[in-house]
Formats: sequence, C-alpha cells, structure tokens
Amino acid sequence: MKSVRFNRLLTSTALGLALILASHPGMAQQTDQQKIDAAVPVPDTALPPPLTAKDVAPEKAQTAAPAPKAEPVQNAVAPAAAPAKPAAAADSAVADKLREIVTGKQLDRMVSRRADRAGIETFYAARNYAPLWVADGKAAARATSAIAYLGKADEVALDPADYPTPDFSSAVTADALAEAELKLTAAALTFARHAQTGRLHFSRAGNDIQFAPVAPEPAEVLAKLAADGDAGKALDSYNPPMPEFKALRDKLAEVRKNGGLIAKPEEKKKAPGANVHIPDGKILRPGMKDARVVALRKRLDIAGDKDNPLYDDTVAEAVKGFQAEADIDTDGNVGPQTVRALNGGPKEAPRAAANPVDTIVVNMERWRWFPRDLGNPHVIVNVPDYSLTLWNDGKVYWHTRIVVGKPSQATPMISSEMKFITVNPTWNVPPSIIENEYLPALREDPQALERIGLKLEQAPDGTVRIYQPPGAANALGRIRFNFPNKFLVYQHDTPDKHLFAKDKRAFSHGCMRVQNPLTYGEKLLSLALPNERYSEARLEKMFGGSEININFPKPIWVHLTYQTAFVDESGKLQLREDVYGRDARMIAILKGSERRVADLAIERPPNTSAKPVRMPVGMYGGGGYYSGGGFFEMLFGGGREEVYRPRRNIGAATGNNGRYTR
Repeated sequence: MKSVRFNRLLTSTALGLALILASHPGMAQQTDQQKIDAAVPVPDTALPPPLTAKDVAPEKAQTAAPAPKAEPVQNAVAPAAAPAKPAAAADSAVADKLREIVTGKQLDRMVSRRADRAGIETFYAARNYAPLWVADGKAAARATSAIAYLGKADEVALDPADYPTPDFSSAVTADALAEAELKLTAAALTFARHAQTGRLHFSRAGNDIQFAPVAPEPAEVLAKLAADGDAGKALDSYNPPMPEFKALRDKLAEVRKNGGLIAKPEEKKKAPGANVHIPDGKILRPGMKDARVVALRKRLDIAGDKDNPLYDDTVAEAVKGFQAEADIDTDGNVGPQTVRALNGGPKEAPRAAANPVDTIVVNMERWRWFPRDLGNPHVIVNVPDYSLTLWNDGKVYWHTRIVVGKPSQATPMISSEMKFITVNPTWNVPPSIIENEYLPALREDPQALERIGLKLEQAPDGTVRIYQPPGAANALGRIRFNFPNKFLVYQHDTPDKHLFAKDKRAFSHGCMRVQNPLTYGEKLLSLALPNERYSEARLEKMFGGSEININFPKPIWVHLTYQTAFVDESGKLQLREDVYGRDARMIAILKGSERRVADLAIERPPNTSAKPVRMPVGMYGGGGYYSGGGFFEMLFGGGREEVYRPRRNIGAATGNNGRYTR
C-alpha cells in the first residue's frame, strides 16, 4: 500500500516541476541542465499523511460496482431537449384537472344525472382526485377491461351505444385525459344502473306493474371498480344473478349466432266441428232435449254419441269451456250471445310472432325489475305459460297449472309476501266488478245476485259490499292463498275445473286459480310449518261454513312474472304467446323515440280497484258491516274485524284477515 502511494507522489512531483520550468522565461538558459536533472529520480522528502485504520486493515474481497451506463452519443452532441415529465407528475396534472372539473360547473355538462354527479364528487374527493382509469399518463389496465366489457353490452341484452367510451390513445394532454376519465366513469355508472334496475323503467310498460328497484349508489359503484382488479367482472356483477336470466343470456348468444331467424308460428289445427252451424232458437239449458244439441255436440266435438239430443252435464261443461275462451258469461246455457260466438269464429286475430332476439331481450329486461334475492322458498307464477312453480333450495319443489287474468283484466306483475292461507274463504266482490258489472245488472234485474248466491249489504256511509259466503259453490272454492298487494289479487281454488284442460287459460279477473289447491296448500305448509304435518286430508277436514286462517311464521315470497321466453329443465328455449301485449309494448319503446327517456319513471294514475263503491245511503238497505280503516285495510289487515260471523285463526302469528278476490 505504501509503495503505491510513494510512486504516485514521485511521478506527480516530477510532472509538476517540468511544467513550471517550461512556462517560466527566466529559466530558459538552464533548460538543458534541467532536462537532465528531471530525468534523474530524486528522493521525496515530503512526509505522506499518517496511516489510518483503513490503511492497515486486512483487505476484503468486494464486488465491483457496475460501471455507469454511458449516455447515447447523440445526447452529447445534440441540443438539450426538455426532459420528459415523470409519470407521477403526469397523473398529478390529471388529478389537478379532475379537481377543477368535478368542483366546477363543467361536470354538469359532462354528466346529466344528478345522483351520478354527487357520487363522482364524493368518490374523487375521497381519493384527492387521483384518476381511476389513468395511470402513468395513459389508460390503465382497469380502463381497458371496462371498455372491452361495455363494448359487448349486447351480450346481456343492453345496447353498447348507450355506454360510449373514450379513446385514450388520442388523449395526450392532462385536459384530454381528465375528460376521457370522466367519460368512462359516466358510462360505467349508467351501465351499472341499467344492469341492476333496467334500461326501461317498469312504469312505462304498464300501469299494472309494481316493483321497488334500488339503483346502485354511484360512489359505491366506483369504489367497487377501484377495488376489483377486473373492471369488466365488476360491471357484470350488476346483472341479475338468477339462473333464469343466465340461461336466457346463453340462449341469446345462441339465437344471434343462428342469425336470429323468426320462428314460424305453428298452424293451429281447425277443430273437427268448426264448420257446423248452430241454428237460432230458444235458450238451451241442462236437462233439455232439442235437435240443436246434436249440432252443438258436433260443433264442440264432444266425445260420445254425437246424435244424442239431451243437453247433459258433458255438453254443459263443454259449453262453459267455450264461453270462457270466448270471454263471455260462463253460465253453461246456449243463448243468443253464445250462438253468435259459436257461429262467428275468433273475436280477434292472433298477434304476430316477434323476432326471438327481441323476445329474449325484453324478457331479460323484465328480470332486472325483480329483487335480486327471490327468497327461499319462493313461488314463481309465469302468466304466459299459465303455470305456478314452488321453489325450495334452488330446486323445483312443486308445479301446477293455473288460470290467469283475461287480457282486459290482466294479472299484474309484482313481488309480494304470502302471509297466510284461508280455508272456507268468503268472496268479497272487487269494487271494480261491483261498479262495472253487478250494479248495472241489479238495475236491470233486482234478483240477479240472489240467483247466483251473492249477498249485498250497504254501510251507513253508503259503501256497498257484495259477497259470497263460504261453501262448495263459492267462486274461490275452498281455499285461498293470500299475499297482500296494491292490485288485490291472490291465488285460490275454483269450482270451474274444466278450464284447466285448455291450453290457453286467461279467463279470470286478474287472480290466479290453482288446479290442485289442496296439494298446493300441503306443499306450502310443509315448508312454512313443517312440524304441523299438514296434509290434503287434514285441510279437507277443515271445510265448513266459517273462515279459518293458517298463518305463516315466516312469509313466502311470490313473484308474478311474464316469461314469454324461458329455458326449460331440459335446456330448451321455450317461447310463449304475448297474451297481454307486454312484449310488443316494450319492443316499441326500445326501438322508438321514447327510448331516449325509457329509463325514467312516469306518473301513472292511482290504482282505483280498491276504492269502495258508494251509493246513496239507504239505496240497498242500512245495517253496517264493518267500521274503521279503509277497504284495503279491511281486506288485508289493519281494519277492525266484522262481527256478523265467527272466525278462527291457526298459526304461529296473529294473521291478517284478508278477504278479497278478483
């Protein structure tokens, strides 16, 4: 170590001396001698610095530090360019611009929905306006994922055009990046809301539809997108989770792949006796013998001896079925109106079949209106399929046929909780039927109600009540299933069993008539009150003249759906007739000018079906039959109990006293 330092010191001293001599003019005469002297080594008499501990310490093997990276040659010769802004500084500039936009008036122009603006303000303020979609001065991976998913929104029956996304590749300034950021934010919020509550608000599809959709909170949507590494997956989570929706999603892709061809409707076979003419004449009633009964048997293709002139029970049941299908009074008699219907053919042409793609799209849209959790167990009524299914633990627990409302008095679309079952129900005629059907009939014939077993009472305030006491002939049959709702509809038994043999069963005033009501009651009670061991036989033993309520300790959800497209248990796509025209209405909105505002609710006139009918006091007698509360409260609980007949309640809870039908 000391030898190296000494040699370096000697060399530097010699070089320094030579330079001094060469530069000093006064020394020119001694140049030759100095050159000679300089070449001769002279001992260094200067003392070196004292040794340190480092100088005497043992040497350790060290890893050589990498040589500094040489700068490109052009940097040494080209004019110095402005250095590139670090990525963090670029994002900071975007954040500054976001702060300016979000806290200023510019956000109103970029985001039209007030709730979205409030959510954006909350979300970005909480993160000090750091961008969600921008990183390192360009689109982040999260943005790429969201843009790709929104571009395929049609896969979940929504339109990508409703969710415009920015082109981040053309955004090179902080201003452009900030605007692109907020454009994608607005698109993501709109999609999440449409996916969860619907592109088309249910109020625009009809006044007999009622749901309580809950739109996602915008700030929570953005927080979820920020927390999830896959923004596309996060957006997809806002779609309905029900298996029915997912199955239709797969079928939509399949139908589109096949070109979305319009399915040709099957030609309905003409009934064998469709061309048989029924002559005019006196009213035909059960028990009569008449030559026209022979024509009637042939016209309705009644099994057995078609030349038999006796108007027996078989003929009467066939006539009732025809009357129900023709939407005329089902009295089983052949009067002038029935003869005209028998000879006149169908009342209206069937609706044209829609494109299967459109049909699937509107059915997927309707699933967005329902609660995300359908409940366990729960009941699904599919009106166009005329079916009722009880589900438990994700599987079909029981299934049956039903009769639903006629097109002029459609079964509504709702979700409600079934709270109790009534054995031996009283039929309280709906106010709408009292006003539109029975009071006009009474004006023509004061004995009309008495002949069909109905009773009329009028309260001191003039309110008119028409009801049918419990019994075998009651319009509700022997059992009713109650789930309170604003439309005052429910499910019940019926004495008109012949209607269940028909393929199309839209004959009621809106309620659902169940083909096997005692079995339905047993199945429901096996889930609601499993320890009570209710059976069909036990329910049948309760038949009598007084109402008996069996209350559920925990309500069972009932969902009245309108599935004209669904996937059956074998995985096959099933299409049904648009019996109420709901598909046609929704398709027209989504393809027409109303589409621009389709996601906004509209005001509907209040439902008046529960409004009591009042007539001049004393017109139909005097005595009161109930007091306190409104008519709806009297029917489904909250009002006072009537005192004119006994009641019994069975169950774990104090039940409602729902007594109403349609």
